Amino acid sequence: MIIALHREAWLAWLAIERRYGQNTLDAYERDLDDFSSYLTSGGIAHDGVLSRQVFRGWLAHMAARQLARTTIARRVSSLRSFYRFCGRNQLLEVPDLGWLRAPKPPRAVPKSLSADDAQALLRAIFNRRGADWTKKRDFAVLMLLYGVGLRISEALSLLRKDAPLGDWLSITGKGGKMRDVPVLKATSEAVDDYMGECPFDGEPDAAMFLSSRGKPLGARAVQRLLEGLRIELDLPAHVTPHSLRHAFATHLLGNGGDLRAIQELLGHASLSTTQRYTHVDESHLIQIHRDTHPRSSLQKSTSQHD
Repeated sequence: MIIALHREAWLAWLAIERRYGQNTLDAYERDLDDFSSYLTSGGIAHDGVLSRQVFRGWLAHMAARQLARTTIARRVSSLRSFYRFCGRNQLLEVPDLGWLRAPKPPRAVPKSLSADDAQALLRAIFNRRGADWTKKRDFAVLMLLYGVGLRISEALSLLRKDAPLGDWLSITGKGGKMRDVPVLKATSEAVDDYMGECPFDGEPDAAMFLSSRGKPLGARAVQRLLEGLRIELDLPAHVTPHSLRHAFATHLLGNGGDLRAIQELLGHASLSTTQRYTHVDESHLIQIHRDTHPRSSLQKSTSQHD
């Protein structure tokens, strides 16, 4: 059981040093009382030193009561705060508490687009108002997201000297990690069409994608583009630039693409620990990309917008 004097000292510290309000203090007190009640009701001997076995039992007990994940996380945080306080003030012998944390919630499954919706979205760009060169720019950007699987930041970081794209594109992703991705002919042609129509000149190290004022195109502009297209086509609210990247992955996978190859294409650090350093040969990547991605079926239609 929790020693009453230690409990009161901790609550006083929260009130005086951390200046927590009464509602917050009441919540912390309830959290600690829940742990104490678990020990008492289960007849669990507790000499003040928290063990992993006892902690895991408490987690299971809370889960069995179907408490919300946020509630469990807060109660674990309260217990960790209490024991750290006791350790700092030498009230209890407290071991390393690096393991005292709530289970991580499962990652939400990314929402994607159907192949038909993705293609309708790409075609709809040319039905919008605006200069032809901006339409080709928007089409090229979205092609890089859906046809190559780039993050929006990666697409907008491309420089003029990166064109023409060719069959391979070197990308610097998160954490400065480099990866080479294969490029469909339809995507490279979309970029070439835009570059040929762009009215602004620039140095080789200048941004490839420019706004109507000749400034580097920002992510917010692409987000607004998708918002407009989504409304026009009556698509779900989850349709964002990043959902095109998700569509790239899910459509490849749905058409028989290898999970490890897709991991390489997306530049993910890992799908699991064992897959983190999986090597996939380049020819296999190209074959998967060209054979299974539905964007390749649009190659002919894109040439009609030259």
